[in-house]
Amino acid sequence: MLSAFMYLASGCSKFLDIEPVSSATDENFWKTQEDANSATNAMYALLRKALNQANGMAFYAYGDLPTDEITSSTDQDINPIVNMQLNTSVAASETWRPAYQLRRYDIFYQAIDQANRVIQRLPKMDENAFNDASVRDYYIGEAYFVRAFAYFYMARVWGTVPIITESVLPIDAVNLPASKESDVLDQSQADLSKALTLLKWSNIDQNDFALRANTGAALALQAHLSAWRGEYADCIEAAKSVLESGQYSFVGRDSLNYRSIYQGKSNEGIFEISQNGENEGTNRGIGYFSLAGPYFRFLTDPILRISQDYIKTLFKDNNDKRFKSVFDIAYNGNYALCTKYANVKFSSNASNANAIFKNNIIIFRYSDIKLLMAEGLAATGKNSAAETILNEIRTQAGLPANTNEEPLIEAIFSERARELFLEGHRYYDLVRLYKHFNVYKFPEGKMNQAQFNAKKYFWPFDPSLLSTNPLLNQTPYWGTVNM
Repeated sequence: MLSAFMYLASGCSKFLDIEPVSSATDENFWKTQEDANSATNAMYALLRKALNQANGMAFYAYGDLPTDEITSSTDQDINPIVNMQLNTSVAASETWRPAYQLRRYDIFYQAIDQANRVIQRLPKMDENAFNDASVRDYYIGEAYFVRAFAYFYMARVWGTVPIITESVLPIDAVNLPASKESDVLDQSQADLSKALTLLKWSNIDQNDFALRANTGAALALQAHLSAWRGEYADCIEAAKSVLESGQYSFVGRDSLNYRSIYQGKSNEGIFEISQNGENEGTNRGIGYFSLAGPYFRFLTDPILRISQDYIKTLFKDNNDKRFKSVFDIAYNGNYALCTKYANVKFSSNASNANAIFKNNIIIFRYSDIKLLMAEGLAATGKNSAAETILNEIRTQAGLPANTNEEPLIEAIFSERARELFLEGHRYYDLVRLYKHFNVYKFPEGKMNQAQFNAKKYFWPFDPSLLSTNPLLNQTPYWGTVNM
């Protein structure tokens, strides 16, 4: 159980703030509802650890850095990722290097193993140990959700990975080959379908809303999974259920309100990785890399470079509230600052004070699912309904209705680019835009269409992983280049 409590954040959220118990074995653990709750919490701690690899940047390295959002980086380890030079040589001993960590899936499988343990152990526990049998079932539903999420996430990153659905002791572990991408997605769908039969709209503890899975989080995952597969009728159905649930609503796009989304647990939050609780935060992460000057006094220039020309092109209307609220183009004449993650606390006013960034990782939120439903509607020929949703988002941003300057589907993805900038979505959006709608918008210098068609959009496995598991083959494109 000790691995379940390891994470990269400098602290842990209140619901993860649990003392590891070295004597907790399968024989003397799994006895009480609190044991079950602790075991379930551990899955989320491990998800957070996985998404905080590479100095707190994994979620954004996979979802943002290799897109048109970021021009370059002053960090020698981050810049190759920005340029999609994902085969950068790293010695096997340099396990702290971002490329090494990002090319390995170890921690995702720790989260999966913990989910497997919950799925295997909780049904064997005495029902009388729980306040109600539905509580036990809810925890099991959370485990199916976490496993579904992990497999979906890895399928988008690597495409093909091994499928493991049982927890085994290390001594009994064996190497497994990677399954086909479709099989990995099928596994995610099967787990998600099971989760939806066990979860409810209300969390067991209402303080965990958005931080632990419920029906809304599972349906949001279903909408994304279906969109990724091009199954847009299912995407629409799932998104509609989320939007009509009454559980979520828009947050105002004026500066202080808008930034509250990223601090966490806002009205828009559907599923988030908690990093803003009383005893938590990160000393690196996206805030450290994206801020400078008046927003982060330790850096004069941001480590991630965002082109002002790109931002001015993306936000053509200067009246866009999102542009005015979370972008600064006055600080420096060459690049823009994105201030979404400016919730930074200092231990003191001293020049050597510790800086802690207290921003949740926002996985799914209301506006994301709104625009995903618009995408599904446009994909299935329901253009009028799609445009209605698109204009809802634009109205929130203080913009006029869509003017049809570009095809509807491209207008929807452009709105996602504005609304979800640096939120871990752009990379997957660009993949869907080309795969499902034949519109290519990846920067040619990072990946051209021929490379995309050769599946460069999947990450490579680190050579050390291939050495450990001889049944694992390198992902398609990266098997043709020197690693």
